[in-house]
Amino acid sequence: MLSGDPGAPSAVRDPADAWKVHVADSLSGLGFAELARAGRIADVGSGAGLPGLVLAAALPEATVDLIESVDRKCDFIRLAGDRMPASNARVVCDRSETWAAGGGREAYDAVTARAVGRLSTLAELASPLLADGGALVAWKGRRDPDEEAELERAAQRLAMRPVEIRWVGPYAGSRNRHLHLMRKSGPTPDNLPRRPGIAKKRPLGG
Repeated sequence: MLSGDPGAPSAVRDPADAWKVHVADSLSGLGFAELARAGRIADVGSGAGLPGLVLAAALPEATVDLIESVDRKCDFIRLAGDRMPASNARVVCDRSETWAAGGGREAYDAVTARAVGRLSTLAELASPLLADGGALVAWKGRRDPDEEAELERAAQRLAMRPVEIRWVGPYAGSRNRHLHLMRKSGPTPDNLPRRPGIAKKRPLGG
């Protein structure tokens, strides 16, 4: 359903491959209780609606906001959501920084991000969206010591604490999948969110 549509922002077309590449990979995040028990979830840089739409279907009691700034991707996520039994999913067609400065500020128990950017960038985007004590689950590939050290240096300034890195095995879309769990460790710093795009261009801790 997600990848068989010719307008899908994904190169995967075969349904069996889509299950392995996208669905099973998205469900792997539910191994963290912080995500499995979340009442309100934000999926940052949702792209084709992953992992957000899959999580919405798996967690019918949760509310899942899929945050995506590209209009054509937003249109696809809405179409895919209409074809699924996932009335608890909502598309937020906006930059995450803009959303975090308004209605999304400190509104979520959990934030997810799959193949979006560097760890320090993801932590910075998640921090103003998360309530104190909320969690970020980030889907990454092979571990990168430099990227992890960058996150450690930035963590205090972002009020985000690295908690666990979990290997979840190979998926067709990632040869060495790791999930990174981070927790919001205090109030959102006054300087967050920065202007849209700055977290990616000039990540803290770099």
